[in-house]
Amino acid sequence: MLQSLRIRNLALLEEVSLDFEAGFTAVTGETGAGKSILLGALSLLAGERADKTIIRQGAAACEAEASLYFADPRRIDAVLAILDLPPCEDGLLILKRSLAREKAPKITVNGSLATLAALQQLGEHWIDFHGPSEPRRLLKEHCQLELLDLYGRAGDTLASYRAKYQAWRELVGERERLSQETRLAPDQIEFLQHQLARMDALELTDAAIEALERDFARLSRSQELLQLAEALAAGLTGDDGVQARLAALLREARQLEQIDAASKPLCDRLGAAAVELNDLGAEFSALGQQLQFDPEHAEQLTSRINTWLELKRRHGGQLAAVLAARDDLRRRLEAQGDLEGTLAKLDQRIAAALQAARREAATLRALREKAARDLAKVAAKGIAQLGFKKADFQVQVSPLSELGPSGDCAAEFRFSPNVGEAPLPLNRVASSGELARVMLALKTVLADLDEVPLLVFDEVDANVGGEIGRVVGEKMAGIARGHQVLCVTHLPQVAAQATCHLVVTKDQSKDRAIVTIEPIQASRKARVTELARMLGDSKARSALAHAEELLGRG
Repeated sequence: MLQSLRIRNLALLEEVSLDFEAGFTAVTGETGAGKSILLGALSLLAGERADKTIIRQGAAACEAEASLYFADPRRIDAVLAILDLPPCEDGLLILKRSLAREKAPKITVNGSLATLAALQQLGEHWIDFHGPSEPRRLLKEHCQLELLDLYGRAGDTLASYRAKYQAWRELVGERERLSQETRLAPDQIEFLQHQLARMDALELTDAAIEALERDFARLSRSQELLQLAEALAAGLTGDDGVQARLAALLREARQLEQIDAASKPLCDRLGAAAVELNDLGAEFSALGQQLQFDPEHAEQLTSRINTWLELKRRHGGQLAAVLAARDDLRRRLEAQGDLEGTLAKLDQRIAAALQAARREAATLRALREKAARDLAKVAAKGIAQLGFKKADFQVQVSPLSELGPSGDCAAEFRFSPNVGEAPLPLNRVASSGELARVMLALKTVLADLDEVPLLVFDEVDANVGGEIGRVVGEKMAGIARGHQVLCVTHLPQVAAQATCHLVVTKDQSKDRAIVTIEPIQASRKARVTELARMLGDSKARSALAHAEELLGRG
């Protein structure tokens, strides 16, 4: 839940720090007072894009900061881990975003720098906005299907179907590509076969390529290496080499040993050195022999390295890219060898994939049909409570002519506000006020399925009033039993039922307009005055009495 919110220099607001409680919070104020500033700050923290025009005039930057508490932070910590951000401490998620006129914007999550995309991903897990345009979404078929799937808890089944649908579509695409490929001419096939043979002639492994490159490097400098190896061998074991001089020294050492037995260890070491130097000379001589490449071997090595360099240049410079090109060549040649057979095998795979997708679609459709019947009954009761005593609400699931990304059926919400009239699609019968009430009824039904802790309603109670306004307030309070609810409203019947109450005011008595946001739930007098203002006159006795009555009911 949202615990606290601090806003600085946003639009006409200089600074405010607000504490929030669980349950239902109403936000009220005159039209144009600046209630949207509060929602704007929450939108900033949810990752909505913004430009610098929202910065208060005369200020260098605007800033919003929120503290959110999660009793069980495992889900949000999992998201933070994916985003490589610090986990919550004691269940607290701290979000901060600033927008400066002359500097780059800055976002931090739990004290670490973050991106706007990260803020957006986190926003999906802690806040859900329902604005004035929300009821209009009900006119869109995909939105109706989404709401039905949410009610029917069809998410896992839908995901399984989409995986099977995607597998089928990929096979269909592969077949279309193969069938549209022109058959290669004999000389083209011969060319591809020659290219594949050249690749197969090389041992395309990391170890083999490394050995090839090393051998070629030795070949390219073989003369220089041979001269150095021969010089070293001669210097060690030649007529004038170290070995010849060391033999004379060794004879003198043995004479010393005969005179003084204590020198024997030294003489032995000199003898061992003579043996080691002799071995080194022999090995340098053998290395020189190895470096004497015969012309045929040198030609083969040069041909192989040239082939490898050409393949690297043509296919991307990495062994993996060359291997992928080789596999593609082999596939193309195999397909040419039996294109009809390849297509026939693909047809079998496509048929199997289509059957699997249809089975899953049928399972999904059955789930939706049951959910449609249940949702229609429950939603109809809620709609009746919102003033449509004789209304009829139905959810119709109809088959599609072919499979689509969302299954083999569509959902359509049908509504009749009056008795005796057949239900018709919402876009043919519902006014804006009727749409708002239908949406609110559905939101009430679906609230328990929504795992997002904070729900924000921005004037979704527009175009309703009177006794229905009281019911709207009851619906909000009902949703608030499982969620934290923030509702911007002009209806006193709604505001009276809130456990917390924020009033937004705009003061234009001085040189510049100033917006303030104050909690008033601690003062019954302040709440009564605000409710009376919403009823028409904050000083009228009748309005004040009505406000007292509303607050008593709330």
